[in-house]
Amino acid sequence: MKYMASGEGRRHRHNLVPLAALISREMKSEKMEKPTVRYGHAAQSKKGEDYFLTKTDCQRVPGNSSSTFSVFAIFDGHNGNAAAIFAREHLLNHVLGAMPRGLGREEWLQALPRALVAGFVKTDKEFQSRGETSGTTATFVIVDGWTVTVASVGDSRCILDTQGGTVATLTVDHRLEENVEERERVTASGGEVGRLSIVGGAEIGPLRCWPGGLCLSRSIGDMDVGEYIVPIPYVKQVKLSNAGGRLIIASDGIWDALSSEMAAKNCRGLPAELAARQVVKEALRTRGLKDDTTCIVVDIIPPDNSVQPSSPPKKQNKLRALFFRKSSRSSVNKLSKKLSAVGIVEELFEEGSAMLAERLGNDESTGQSTSGLFVCAVCQVDLAPSEGISVHAGAIFSTSTKPWQGPFLCADCRNKKDAMEGKRPSGVKVV
Repeated sequence: MKYMASGEGRRHRHNLVPLAALISREMKSEKMEKPTVRYGHAAQSKKGEDYFLTKTDCQRVPGNSSSTFSVFAIFDGHNGNAAAIFAREHLLNHVLGAMPRGLGREEWLQALPRALVAGFVKTDKEFQSRGETSGTTATFVIVDGWTVTVASVGDSRCILDTQGGTVATLTVDHRLEENVEERERVTASGGEVGRLSIVGGAEIGPLRCWPGGLCLSRSIGDMDVGEYIVPIPYVKQVKLSNAGGRLIIASDGIWDALSSEMAAKNCRGLPAELAARQVVKEALRTRGLKDDTTCIVVDIIPPDNSVQPSSPPKKQNKLRALFFRKSSRSSVNKLSKKLSAVGIVEELFEEGSAMLAERLGNDESTGQSTSGLFVCAVCQVDLAPSEGISVHAGAIFSTSTKPWQGPFLCADCRNKKDAMEGKRPSGVKVV
């Protein structure tokens, strides 16, 4: 069923704002001096399926150096490297393409979690259309001033080591073996979860999803497994105190050998480049080179004149209980609350639902482009008003009573949404 957008839901994303006005707005929002970002990376390859991205010269407002932000990402491929390479080349552009235009810094940061979801889904959709069967994890980190936003699928991890020596995990591992909620989601959507059976009926190895035998419940690619293996990322956004901190982003070749605390402890006191090398070295010493091992270390360093005691942040709890949302991240949540309470970080956003409608939300302020057409919230293609299908239309677990309300999806993205939620066969034929 198709729905037309109401007048209330009109999109202003393509409205042009004078560059001078944007620069003035950015300057006003940058009253606090920005920290310095330094990074280093190291890797040892076994299968040649790990890839990474480092980019420190991105700009929210083209031509305005005060709007600069940095991107760091790791893509750990499996069943080949094609998906990892594709994600490295396209994911950033797809995320930025989903951002509304003309936003000030604070509004831009608030819009980022939703754009990350759209960018991940679009990247997955485009790669699957190529007919290749490889897949990849993706841990994608955006550092804008003191604000860190992390989006992840799979089991590459990002941790935060603060100046006080407290280590927090900013990602959730999407391994079927450890993640009960993800096992329940996959089976509810039509997948089967079990171990590899060998002759005699014995079961060995970690829990996997069948068909395909993938150990992960979320990834980009993997068209031969089924679309209930979703590309919808867990997203967490925090604001550091002006004491700064260190991010360690690494593939599972590191985390299978080292705990988060061990990785942080082993490289304290070293500059970022040497720290990344030390983490890789310690992982190899502990476990040997059994998998690709890739590590990026990012230091967010305060200006000398800005290190002052931080005031306790105000906890912002804008989340609601959602279907398929992780309900028992007890250790992560307790640690996050502890960090927030002592003024080390301020939690701005956290969500891990695999339901696309819940992640894209209700859209009161979006609608039309300058051409008079609507825009798909995922793939950003123009749609005639009669072609826009509400992301809330017909959702079994939707809390929305307004299926005509945006955001809107094209028919192709709507089909993918339904497949991810188990509402239709994924179309994957596996013999």
